[in-house]
Amino acid sequence: MTDPIVARPKPYLITLEGGRTYFWCACGRSARQPFCDGSHQGTGIVPRKLVVARTEEVLLCGCKHTTDAPFCDGAHTNVPGGSPLDDPDSAANRSVPVVNEREGPRRWLNGGCYIVSAALSPKTVRERLRYCDLVTAQWGARYQNQLFLEVAGGPSPVLSLGDRELILFVVGGSGRVCISGREFEIKVNDGVYVRSGEALQLAPAGADPLQVFALAHPQGVPDWPAAMPDNFDAAYPQRVVSVDPAQRTAMGPRYFQLLVDKRVGSSLITQFIGHIPRSKAAPHRHLYEESIIVLAGEGYVWTEDRKAPVKAGDAIFLPRKQLHSVEATSAEGMFVVGVICPGDNPSIAYYD
Repeated sequence: MTDPIVARPKPYLITLEGGRTYFWCACGRSARQPFCDGSHQGTGIVPRKLVVARTEEVLLCGCKHTTDAPFCDGAHTNVPGGSPLDDPDSAANRSVPVVNEREGPRRWLNGGCYIVSAALSPKTVRERLRYCDLVTAQWGARYQNQLFLEVAGGPSPVLSLGDRELILFVVGGSGRVCISGREFEIKVNDGVYVRSGEALQLAPAGADPLQVFALAHPQGVPDWPAAMPDNFDAAYPQRVVSVDPAQRTAMGPRYFQLLVDKRVGSSLITQFIGHIPRSKAAPHRHLYEESIIVLAGEGYVWTEDRKAPVKAGDAIFLPRKQLHSVEATSAEGMFVVGVICPGDNPSIAYYD
């Protein structure tokens, strides 16, 4: 059987009509990309039939190396030209103004994209817990709420997000999280998953505060039960995921590791940790909403005609389909943790 060829090193954004049947080109030879025109004859490769129940936008694979045919799975990032970079010193890019002005703790870019500082956001105090909203419907999010939580001097109050799923990421301190009666040890760079209907309580291990970013889907506000419920979902026993270099996935010069994802029960929100070497990615878009937290290093976030500096502790909100690019300027690059919603693969992007 002949190997498929790369039709192009990026996916095709296609609106598929409900009720229609399509045949996706698997060989890469069709002149009607991404659909079949019969050019596969004699190759031993057959097109993939796709029956569409409802009209929707999808990204169909153009590199023909996906493992999720006919859909893009990010495999194009590791074929030549599939992970393009952009020159931040080009004439066009040098003319892009830097946004340093803040509206409260936020710096606004194009299309509802913004950078928010947890350190500058006003905090609400509830017993030993200090917290603030970073990403909400008020600020343009459609699928998520993100909060910053800091606990010191003892356990936090019991916190519930009701029928929403919750993902945590530890950025400071160490300690324990109790999820509906089940306790887990947690430390810096751990991801934590709390299922719908469960509650949690955070407790620092020592004098240092326990600092956590929390992201919930769908949107809503916290509840404060008087007592911890005993309803831990034992069908999903793994709730803490730690960094493991052996689990890294390459994206051209960048890499990421999935933390909380469908392997531990989270089907609509996915958390990853990754590294961006000193470089600027080419402007691109996603079909999911994304929140990124800078853990180390410095750089810029670019949108259509604006850019803003980012550093450790900043959170970046990217609306669905917003054109953007992240540049790392530190010699050691930039380490980030992100959450995509709804979605399960942070390597899937498309280019104009």
